[in-house]
Amino acid sequence: MNSLNFVLFAAFPYLALFNAVVGTVWRFNRDRFSFSSISSQFLENRRLFWGSVPWHFGIIIILLAHLIAFLFPGPWRRLLSNIHILTTLEVIGLALAVFAIIGILTLTWRRLTNPRVRATSSVMDWVLLPLLITQVVLGFWVALNYRWGADWYMDTSVPWIGSLFTFQPKIEYVVDLPFIAKLHMLLGFGIIGLFPFTRLVHIISFPLRYLWRPLQVVIWNRHMGKV
Repeated sequence: MNSLNFVLFAAFPYLALFNAVVGTVWRFNRDRFSFSSISSQFLENRRLFWGSVPWHFGIIIILLAHLIAFLFPGPWRRLLSNIHILTTLEVIGLALAVFAIIGILTLTWRRLTNPRVRATSSVMDWVLLPLLITQVVLGFWVALNYRWGADWYMDTSVPWIGSLFTFQPKIEYVVDLPFIAKLHMLLGFGIIGLFPFTRLVHIISFPLRYLWRPLQVVIWNRHMGKV
C-alpha cells in the first residue's frame, strides 16, 4: 500500500505535470492555430450560452479560490478563522459547484443532441467531458459531506502540493484522507496531464493583442446583393 501511495501521490503528479508542459510545447510548435476552444457558436448558440456562462462562472471562481489559498496560505487561514466567513465561503462554494455542474451537463447534452455540434466533436472531447463532470461532482460531494473543506484543505492539499514543487513529496498529508477526496485530487492531476490534447489549451491562448489593437467599425449593409 505504501508503494502504491507513492506512485499515486508522488510519481503520478510529476508525470502529469511533465506531460502537460511537454505536450503543450509540442502542440504549440506543431499547430498554433489549434490553441483555441474551436468555438461551435455558429453551429448552435442558445444552449451554448446557457451552458458556457454557468460553467465558466462557476469553475473559474472555484479554481481561483483553490489557487489563492495555495499562494497565500497565511492570509487565507486568518480569513477562515472567522466561523461566519468560513460558513459563507462554504455555501458560496457549493452554489458555484452547482452552477458549474449545470453548465457542463448542458454543454454535454448540447454536444450529444445537436447533429452539427456532434459531427465536429473530437475523440478527446468525449474523453474530457466525462472527466470534467466527474471532477466537479466529486468536488461538490467532498464539500457537502466533509464539511469545512476550505479549512482542512490548508492542512492537507496545500502542504502536499507545495512539497511537490520542492521535489520532496510529503504524501503523508493526503494518504489518510477519505477515498473520494483522494480521487478528486488525483483526477485533477489526470486532467492536467491531458490538458495539451484537449480544448482546455484555450486557457493559455488569451489574445492579449486585442487589448491594444485599433478599434474596428463593422457596418452591416442590409441591401447587399440587391440592385
